[in-house]
Amino acid sequence: MNFALLLFVLTAVTGVVWTFDRLMLAGRRQARARAALADLDARQRAAGRTGEAGLAERTSLEAEALREPGWVEYSKAFFPVLLVVFLLRSFLAEPFKIPSSSMRPTLEVGDFILVNKFVYGIRLPILEKKIIPLSDPQHGDVVVFRYPLNPSQDYIKRVVGVGGDVVEYRDKHISVNGKATPQVADGSYSYHAGLRFETLERAVERTDGLAERAHTVAANPQLPAVFPQNVRSFPNRDNCDYNDRGFVCKVPAGHYLMMGDNRDNSDDSRYWGFVPDDHIRGKAFFIWFNWDDIASFAFKRVGSGIR
Repeated sequence: MNFALLLFVLTAVTGVVWTFDRLMLAGRRQARARAALADLDARQRAAGRTGEAGLAERTSLEAEALREPGWVEYSKAFFPVLLVVFLLRSFLAEPFKIPSSSMRPTLEVGDFILVNKFVYGIRLPILEKKIIPLSDPQHGDVVVFRYPLNPSQDYIKRVVGVGGDVVEYRDKHISVNGKATPQVADGSYSYHAGLRFETLERAVERTDGLAERAHTVAANPQLPAVFPQNVRSFPNRDNCDYNDRGFVCKVPAGHYLMMGDNRDNSDDSRYWGFVPDDHIRGKAFFIWFNWDDIASFAFKRVGSGIR
């Protein structure tokens, strides 16, 4: 289900009802109420009815005449809420839930995150077409994008290469344009994956060698850097050269090479190619909820930024 499209339709429908009521129906109800009250006043004068009884009847009749139909009442109540939610998630921040372990240890299954929708530019809702460019994804950014092989599906990975870069992933280490990305061992990292218990080697990578761009990655030293037999056919496939120790790819202009932080458990650009700029949805920047974190009273993840 395309939630953005559904939200747009609901906002548009309730907005049309709100506008139609404001321009047409509300005036008709008021005119009907005035006519009914004038008739009641005439009848009450003729019958000599005054005082509290007459006032109560008048109030009841006015309320009944001005009562909104249910479909109008609900549309008017929901329209402002839907409009605010639609604008916020379209232009400011959109929530996502992490469904897999491909970004461990940075992001865990069950993390609810916020994605900055405007940092890379203003895009038209639904169409996701950039109309006002602001910046481009940078090395090390954690980005949500539309999966090139199925654009209706959202993926989240880290930017390893941008247009024009020559990216080499050899023996579990990344080099960009011949410059190795510094990596320092940082103990081990363990997690449950279904019925399995995975223990990986953890390391701290410094994108562009900068401390403020550091993030953690995890890898299994017993596994190869890439499984060439799993590589699909994709546009600009001839930009890449694969071998048992890894790969070398030249990233086409206007595209990005993405990899998961859980290097040996991530279906990423190694296997399905480059991400076009028009598939970018935003930059992940904040973890706002994780049920396990709250239920265990650990509070180590909720409220933390994403590096």
